[in-house]
Amino acid sequence: MSKRALKKYLADLRKKELEEQLMDLYVRFPVIKEYYDFIFNPKEDKMLQEAKARISNEYFPLKRKRPKARRSVAQKYIKHFIKLGVEPHLIADLMLYNLEIAQSFSMDRNVPDAFYKSMLNSFNELVQFVSVNALLPDFKDRIVTVYNITQEHDWGLSEGFSRALDILD
Repeated sequence: MSKRALKKYLADLRKKELEEQLMDLYVRFPVIKEYYDFIFNPKEDKMLQEAKARISNEYFPLKRKRPKARRSVAQKYIKHFIKLGVEPHLIADLMLYNLEIAQSFSMDRNVPDAFYKSMLNSFNELVQFVSVNALLPDFKDRIVTVYNITQEHDWGLSEGFSRALDILD
């Protein structure tokens, strides 16, 4: 069904019928329930803390012995937050947290080159997000700290991190 056809269909419905359809969607689809729950009661700080705990558990697990260190876990939360319309400041904070925890993880471990490539992608996305949302004054110090650690600890692809940082200037 096209957007135009949907608009026409909705315009033809009475208010009561429209309410019934929305309630049916709310009950049937968890995504819609989650969206409306967020819109009417946004617990952004709680969501952010849960996401940070989950990301931290990827690198420094509490229950298992070996860390999984998957970037995809953080990316899933970031994309979900963007889709829900969470405040950009909190999304940027989560993006930076992901990089900071990954750097802590890499300090005392031998990580593969794919790890550095993945973190470079995260850094590029962070810099672009901060630039687009005009958040540089709030996050510049943390971004520069992350960058400096990549240079001091001889992270792979360090020239890529330098190029990403040039976007902010």
